[in-house]
Amino acid sequence: MKKILAGVMLSALAACAAPSSRTPAPPATASVEPTVPLPPPPPKGEPARFAGLDAARLTALAGTPSFTRKDGATEMWRYDAGACRVFFFFTGAPAKVQHIETMPRGRNAAADPECLNALSKRS
Repeated sequence: MKKILAGVMLSALAACAAPSSRTPAPPATASVEPTVPLPPPPPKGEPARFAGLDAARLTALAGTPSFTRKDGATEMWRYDAGACRVFFFFTGAPAKVQHIETMPRGRNAAADPECLNALSKRS
């Protein structure tokens, strides 16, 4: 009985050690999410009429903003002017308007002149 049991165990071990005739499966590849390119940055150039203004001067020209937000050293003021929105970004010490954008954007600049004119007419 011991000889039979020993023979079965040796056969099982031999089967484990025998080379497999199956071809190994190719390594699994990680699924890659499709990437979407970032849109181009807005064109440079700030409207001279508003660039460099401090908060008091902008408020005198355009009134109270519809929305404000402060993130670290940057403060953003949004004005709603008819069918468009104007965003003023203040930075520095003392804080002054460093960047202006509109939605929709202008053709040749980040700030659309027609939207800025609508803002001036609003106040």
